[in-house]
Amino acid sequence: MKKLLLTVSLFFISYAFFGQAGHIMQGVGAVNMSMGGAATGQPLDINGAIHWNPAGLSKFDGKILSVSAGAFFSSPELSSSYGPLSGTTLDDRGTNLMPAIAFVWGKEESKHTFGASAFGISGFGVTFPEDTNYPQDGLGNFNPNYDPTLGSNPINFPQFAGGFGHFESDYMLLQVSFTYAYQISEKFSIGIQPNIDYASLELAPNPLAAPDFPPPFGTGLGYPTTDKASAIGFGGQIGIFYDSGDILKLGASYKSKQSFSEFDFSQTYLDGSAAPNVEFKMNYPAIYSIGMGLSGNKIDFALDFRYVDYENTEGFEASGWQIAESGPMEGFPTGSVAGFGWESVTIISAGLQYQITDKFPIRLGYTYSSNPIKDELTFFSTPATAVVENAGQIGFGYKFNDKIELNALYHYGFRGDGASGSLLSPSAITSANPLGKIPNSSVSYDMETSMIQLTLNYNFNK
Repeated sequence: MKKLLLTVSLFFISYAFFGQAGHIMQGVGAVNMSMGGAATGQPLDINGAIHWNPAGLSKFDGKILSVSAGAFFSSPELSSSYGPLSGTTLDDRGTNLMPAIAFVWGKEESKHTFGASAFGISGFGVTFPEDTNYPQDGLGNFNPNYDPTLGSNPINFPQFAGGFGHFESDYMLLQVSFTYAYQISEKFSIGIQPNIDYASLELAPNPLAAPDFPPPFGTGLGYPTTDKASAIGFGGQIGIFYDSGDILKLGASYKSKQSFSEFDFSQTYLDGSAAPNVEFKMNYPAIYSIGMGLSGNKIDFALDFRYVDYENTEGFEASGWQIAESGPMEGFPTGSVAGFGWESVTIISAGLQYQITDKFPIRLGYTYSSNPIKDELTFFSTPATAVVENAGQIGFGYKFNDKIELNALYHYGFRGDGASGSLLSPSAITSANPLGKIPNSSVSYDMETSMIQLTLNYNFNK
């Protein structure tokens, strides 16, 4: 088992994961995703039980292995304007692979059930190309290739022309969990789950670092780019589960904040010279979940409600610009971003499964998430355009025999209103304008997502 988990961990590190509810994934595996992520009170498969309510694992007997693989595609659009200049940049990141693996074991007559898993549970990433159709640079030199008949996106102008240039981010979080569920009685179960987390983050340019200002305080090299930094985190989850034995099931769980070490970024300026290292701490928020399930002869219904506590999570609670505490710029903004400033979000997940035959179930799911990004702080979250509020899923399964079952999913996240605000600059900060809003400017983004996923379950004991 140790060799298996090590191999899976190394496999996961090569991929990126993209969140739907803020920066967290709405579910794990084809079954749980096709039910809209709902599983707290209706554990239909081991992935959903492990991820959302460890107590639900008591519903499974024997040795079960689940392996998932999916292809995820997102299409963020970043728009901005400044005076007469306006334009939109399309993301060109492409498709990302999404694996997951879980293993559960427990004897049928035993009250104890155990599980181990490796899931990608969180992530964000964008790739916005540089817009070279700028009218002039920061020194007022006219660009001879500027075409006023074409759109111009100021936020993606080169740094020497006042923008961020080519903008890229890549964040992923892998969670390795060890789950234990105990059946107190025929109706009640409890569960506990310690987690070990691995996260990586890369930013180009890095808004968490102070830019190299023009003279007299710098040489004018702007914001640096980072290498891929990593951090290790720890946390846990507890849950309770009630099965009436008839129609009704209920569940509740609490996933603690996952506390991480700091990302330590090695950085490089645009001319290739080394920039000072910078550290940033970003934890994973605590999640509170309650859920119910209703089961009939051929129908299973699941409904979950979640609260994700971004407002009390380091890396997300702070916002605005950092202030220099020493040096020639003491008391002035450094130009580095303090944090995302996200609001806590609520999530509603609902799913319906209908057994057409004993071997062939179909599933429909829906997920709603409130928007964590405040309008006035839209500018700070351009590396993480995670604003999909409504998503729909459809899936099905097929049991080849008593041992092998294959499940499939199609997910679509609808492009909604997104987030919109003003361009910000530390040089524009005043007592009446603490965020440095630039007059007659705007920035906005939205996105849609799609995914196909397959999950293969193998039951060793059937």
